[in-house]
This record gives sequence, C-alpha cells and structure tokens, in this order.
Amino acid sequence: MRAEDRKRRILARARADGRVDVVEMAQELQVAPETVRRDLRLLDEHGLVRRTHGGAVPVESAGFETGLRFRAGSHVPEKRRIAKAAAERLDDAETVFIDEGFTPQLVAEALPTTNPLTIITASLPTAAAMSEHPSCVVLLLGGRVRGHTLATVDHWVLRMLGEMVIDLAYIGANGISREHGLTTPDPVVGAVKAKALSVSRRKVFVGVHTKFGVSSFNRFAEVGDMEAIVTDSGLTAHEAHRYSLLGPKVVRA
Repeated sequence: MRAEDRKRRILARARADGRVDVVEMAQELQVAPETVRRDLRLLDEHGLVRRTHGGAVPVESAGFETGLRFRAGSHVPEKRRIAKAAAERLDDAETVFIDEGFTPQLVAEALPTTNPLTIITASLPTAAAMSEHPSCVVLLLGGRVRGHTLATVDHWVLRMLGEMVIDLAYIGANGISREHGLTTPDPVVGAVKAKALSVSRRKVFVGVHTKFGVSSFNRFAEVGDMEAIVTDSGLTAHEAHRYSLLGPKVVRA
C-alpha cells in the first residue's frame, strides 16, 4: 500500500471512531507500529490529527466536524466538572447567552435557577432543556438549523443578537490556541459566536483540554477577549499560565 493511501486510511479511521490506536491500525494495515507512528507524525504536522499516548485524535477542520452525538459521549466527566465551575461564574448576570454544543448545554443545566434568568441560545437541545425551569425565560434564536449541532445560523440569528445587550456569554470553540485564538470550522457558526461576544459584557470560554493548541478554519475571537477560560485539569498548569498571560483567568476544574 502506498504511503498516501495508508495515511488516508488512518485519517478515515480517526474521523470515524474519534481516535486511532497505533497497534490496532498497524495490525489492520499489516505494517510495523513505527510506520503508523510516522504517518501520524506527518498527519499531525499537517494539522489533521493530534497525537496522543498510543495513537491520535482527529482535528476538526473546514472539511471535517464532529457531531453532537459524538461530543455528548466524549470526555463527559471532564465536561460536567467544567460546567459546574463555569456556572459558578454567573455572579449577578440576568441575561445569559449559551453557545451551541454539548459543554455549553451542560453549563446551562448547571446554572442556579433560584433567581429569574433569561437564556439566549441558538441551540435547540439547550432551549428544550432550560424551558423546563419556570424561573427561566428562554429566547431561541431563529434561523437555519445545522443538523450537526442542532443549532441555528445565518442572518436571522445575527439580526436578533444585534438587538440585544447580554450580561454574560458562555462560548465554546472547536479549537483554541495562543497564536490563532478561538476557531471553528464553519464561518456561519463563527459569525454567530462573534456576534454573541460583541453584544455581551462578559465572556467565558468553556472547553476540554483537547481543544487547546488546536486551530480550525475560522477565527472568531482572541484569547484576550475572554474574561475567563474554564477547562479541565488535563490542561497542564504550565500551559494554563501561558494562556493567562494573554488576559483571562484560567480555571482548571
């Protein structure tokens, strides 16, 4: 098998399964594990995968994005810790934007609902979950629904956000890096995130440690735009400090 065909097989497996194991892939391709490791190094250099101990995970790009079902089954304990820590930053906010995605949805569900809250979101699952609380007013931003994330996009969403002044925004991203800021594969999604940030007084990023050091296609914010970054302890203290030098408080839950 040619090297290019082998790399395509490895990348396809990573994207289909959410990760690739060196030993298993070597057995499937009938090559030495070192050959797979070399291919993964090349794929990593091209920004298509991110190497982990014993294998690699796919990096989301303009041509590849994971869906909500995959995200809801990945790093769930870490995401719940992040959600709890992020919800504790509500303070006196009364109007809250909740971004699309599974981790922001968990943040919404962790918010205290003893006092009235107005939740603004483009996420259908988040709107459905929060509408069950009598103390919450839920504003679902209207627009075209993306099947991948069950969230609305396009100019209707931007128009509605443009008429608001929001106390606090909880924002997710497909990647965050000190060099390229917060990124997402789809520019229409990036436009919604950027608009939500522009009309929000406070901004908190929420995301697991695997998001860090990753860059996707569309940049919608800088690290320094955030008041806080809430992640899990998988991000090393050293890396957390490097991000904090750009401005935000970094919380490792």
